[in-house]
Amino acid sequence: MENKKKFYAVARGRTPGIYTQWFGPGGAEVQVRGIAGARFKGFFTREEAEAWMKDPKSAKTAPKIKTAKEPPAAPRKGDIVIYTDGGCSHNPGPGGYGAVVLNDGKREELCGGFRLTTNNRMELFACIAGLSSLKETSRVTLFSDSKYVVDAVTKGWAKKWQAREWVKSDGKNALNPDLWSRLLTLLEFHDVRFVWVKGHAGNIENERCDCLATTAAAGSGLPPDKGYKK
Repeated sequence: MENKKKFYAVARGRTPGIYTQWFGPGGAEVQVRGIAGARFKGFFTREEAEAWMKDPKSAKTAPKIKTAKEPPAAPRKGDIVIYTDGGCSHNPGPGGYGAVVLNDGKREELCGGFRLTTNNRMELFACIAGLSSLKETSRVTLFSDSKYVVDAVTKGWAKKWQAREWVKSDGKNALNPDLWSRLLTLLEFHDVRFVWVKGHAGNIENERCDCLATTAAAGSGLPPDKGYKK
């Protein structure tokens, strides 16, 4: 794929430095995974990575998630398209998530469920599942009917929660930090544009994701959602 990020600068993590791969034991991802307040960013050249390492807190160079103020109705040309949905019964209760990944004429459907979880966790899980299926840096348009997810990303709230070690501006703890950490890491690896789509409004792929999520939530022998806290 064109315009791959080839250098990953880790300013705060297990072993700060510049890495030439994201995944793998020698990659940047293991240096920031699970680290509260980790600071990292992908670049196309080593020079850009080195410049950012000298001043990672600069407002001009701080990591940003590429979004549109008014998301387009259609994906950007050449983008991989991901539709996601999640939900649960009784909230909290048995839950499921579904994702449809449309990549260069190929279609992949993903789903899973847990015996006790929440709607918002399943919406996040759906995004994580879809983006995790992509093994190379990609441009993505991701459609979600969750205002919780879309607003937290496009308005920068999730990044601010992470910077404050998962404390919101009102002093309360941000919910689901385990999943937000995973999603924000994926958003650094991929160039993702989030688009909100109204749920249950006749969008074929959104309806398919809802079906996948509902079916998964109704399955037997569902595993526990280890990150869920009552």
